[in-house]
Amino acid sequence: MDKHKDLFTTGEAADICKVSQQTIIRCFDAGRLEGFRVPGSRFRRIPRENLLRFMKGNNIPLDNLESGKKKVLVVDDDAEIVELLVDVLIRDGRFDVRTASSGYDAGILTQQFRPHLILLDYMLPDVNGNVVCETIRKNPEFEDIKIFIISGVVRQEEIDYLLKSGAEDFIRKPFNIVELTDKIAAALEVR
Repeated sequence: MDKHKDLFTTGEAADICKVSQQTIIRCFDAGRLEGFRVPGSRFRRIPRENLLRFMKGNNIPLDNLESGKKKVLVVDDDAEIVELLVDVLIRDGRFDVRTASSGYDAGILTQQFRPHLILLDYMLPDVNGNVVCETIRKNPEFEDIKIFIISGVVRQEEIDYLLKSGAEDFIRKPFNIVELTDKIAAALEVR
C-alpha cells in the first residue's frame, strides 16, 4: 500500500490505524471520520488530511501514515540540477522527494505534498522564487516549512532581499552537494 497517496479505502484506513475495517466504517458512518462515498456505489473514500485529523483526534500513532522521512520539494526548471538533487537526496535515505519546475507547480505541490523543506530556484520560468516564498509565508498552514533559495545571484543586497522574503537560507550555485545535504539535514533536525 502506498502511504503517500491522497485517498484511502476503509480497508487501507483500517490497516493504517490498526483497527478493524468495521470500526472505520462505523466511524465514517457516524461522521467521526470524514470522507465521501463513490457516486453510484457503496464504497467510501477517505482523504489523507481527514485520516490524519481522525488519527490525531483519537491519539492513533501516525507512524503508519508517515514514513518517518522528511519531505523535500525541489523547485527548479533546470533538469540536470533537479536530477542531481533528487538522486542525492533519495540515495541519502532520509528524505522523500518531489519536484516542480514552475512557481505554479510549486504552489500545488506545497498544498498536496506538505514538504518539510523547499529547495527553491530563484529564477523560475513563470515567477521569481521570492514571490513563491512570500506566497507560502502568507499561509499560516505552511509556517513550519523551511525554504532554501538557490541561485547564481552573487550580489549581497540581492541575497539579503531574498532572505527577507521568508527564506531560511540562501544557497549559491554552483553548490557543494555534501554541504547542501548537511544544511538540509541540520534544518530538518535529521541524523
